Amino acid sequence: MVTERQLEIILAVVYEYITTGEPVGSRAISKRYLTGESPATIRNEMADLEEMGYLWQPHTSAGRVPTSKAYRLYVDAILQRKPAPPQGLERWLREIKKRRRNTEELLSYVSTLMSRTTRCFSVAAIGASGNMQPRRVDFVRLDSGHVMVLVVLEGGLVHHRVIAVPGDISQDKLDAAARKVNELIATRPWSEVRAALYRQIRGELEDYLNACLAAIDELDAMALRQNYHFFARGASEILKLPDFQDVSRISAILALLEEEESLLRLLESYSLKEGLHVIIGEENAIEEMRDYSLLFNVVDAAGCRMILGLIGPLRMDYEGSIATLEAISKDLREDHM
Repeated sequence: MVTERQLEIILAVVYEYITTGEPVGSRAISKRYLTGESPATIRNEMADLEEMGYLWQPHTSAGRVPTSKAYRLYVDAILQRKPAPPQGLERWLREIKKRRRNTEELLSYVSTLMSRTTRCFSVAAIGASGNMQPRRVDFVRLDSGHVMVLVVLEGGLVHHRVIAVPGDISQDKLDAAARKVNELIATRPWSEVRAALYRQIRGELEDYLNACLAAIDELDAMALRQNYHFFARGASEILKLPDFQDVSRISAILALLEEEESLLRLLESYSLKEGLHVIIGEENAIEEMRDYSLLFNVVDAAGCRMILGLIGPLRMDYEGSIATLEAISKDLREDHM
């Protein structure tokens, strides 16, 4: 358990290191933050904090650098006082309202805005929640054994799957089936529609029962599983930071940015619970990401699950990044209520 003075020193070291990028000495803390304490007193406390795992010393004659434990205390302190959004963000937030009817345009804009504001790699993703509202379903005949299932979700998000069917089904019959499905889904969330679809198909489309039930399973997969559509921005911004000039340190982040599946798995691992998630360094379950911090805010609104994410160095601007995520999430939540 740290004392009040030790906590003040930890917070000062983290803030100073985020600002300057240089190891922090006791004289700087005494002069700029704890003006009533002598450098010698602070130096002794810093030595104790190093033994406790909050600070470390790159070189014998250098100052101290915060560890993941120190950053955690700093972030927890930020979350308690809810920082104000960065200046100028309000002007950009007004643009979100103009794009809310076009999901792809909205995601692209939000991810670009987050990257420019925070200088981190950003992700804006949207998927279906259990109360997702489907807008339209279509079945398209591809050949004698395959049909494409198209689902348009609220906000214009489109999912598609190709399914195998046991026999040749004409496009006219597929259109008729789609009309019945669309009559059922009108104004109702998917969670209320699924059982009704099963009942109707069993009663009216017995000749193509297996194919139709397979189609419902595909609809279910698209509606209820976390199939995210996302935009990512900011690789060039994050690689400009001094923290990423070492080639060996950027290999993990570059691999993540280049592999869509890896990014999707990362999103899914932090999307189960609504709200803000801050994962710092060694707290990350993914070993390759332990040199980075990840911020995710998960928002459920209008049947959709939206995820806003930032990936940056341990020495990221947590206060500005958290405030940016919270402000944009609040705006999106209000727009989609």
